Amino acid sequence: MSSGTEIAPSDSSTDEDDNDLSKTEIFDVLRNQRRRYVLQYLKRNDTPVELGDLASQVAAWEYNTTIDEVTSAQRKRVYTTLQQTHLPKLDETEIVEYDSSRGTIESTETTDDLNIYLEIVPGNEFAWREYYLSLGAVSCALVAALWGHVYPFTLVSNLVWATVIAVVVTFSAVAHIYHERNMRLGEREVPPELGFESDD
Repeated sequence: MSSGTEIAPSDSSTDEDDNDLSKTEIFDVLRNQRRRYVLQYLKRNDTPVELGDLASQVAAWEYNTTIDEVTSAQRKRVYTTLQQTHLPKLDETEIVEYDSSRGTIESTETTDDLNIYLEIVPGNEFAWREYYLSLGAVSCALVAALWGHVYPFTLVSNLVWATVIAVVVTFSAVAHIYHERNMRLGEREVPPELGFESDD
């Protein structure tokens, strides 16, 4: 009995390490656009889904066309890489559950809990941290100028400047929230990379 008690903390520690590693793997795995498309499809459809249906939709997104206009060559190319590479990788990290024998894919708890904010997507990122740092620096400089009665800032009352700063900060926060929501997988019918175009 005593040996069983001694083993438990070790197992718990291992689980924590595995969880920490999986967080790193999640972002590493989802740097691939095709894998993000898989999650987008799962988040917008009931699971389990058929590999063939998934491949058709992913191909349509990749080639910026409709499912009906996807060629057999395009579909086969996507189907093969999903089957041999991407789905096994997602299954390995437990982001999705892939049954290779049945050709079905379904969500896991990780899929449902995963909110991927696509700052990791090249070309779609916006440096919000740098933006807020710059905004803070400008605000501090303005306050310093007002304290020092520097012309022409003194032409406007302190209350007006305070209002301007408050409005800019509030507007920035609203824009940040809007941008973040629209860059999350599953928020719209099409992946964030495709903007707001319809996939009909």
